[in-house]
Amino acid sequence: MILSVIIIPNASRDEIVGWQGESLKIRIAAPPVEGKANEAVLRFLAKQLDLAPSDLSIVGGATGKRKKMKIPLTEEDVREVFPK
Repeated sequence: MILSVIIIPNASRDEIVGWQGESLKIRIAAPPVEGKANEAVLRFLAKQLDLAPSDLSIVGGATGKRKKMKIPLTEEDVREVFPK
């Protein structure tokens, strides 16, 4: 599935904030420079979903806060892990 996420970089810690509309909002401690926040969000989300970071990829919005991520799960699986 393609998961829409909103990334808030430079947070005090990595955490799932919750759903904002159809997007999953995530705070990441890494700064948004040289792809560090992108790498951190891939690692963090993979850990939360019990997947390898290489199973996830950013397919849109790599330089912005709103990203599209390709993950090998169904929407139902994701909403089970992150309920509203």
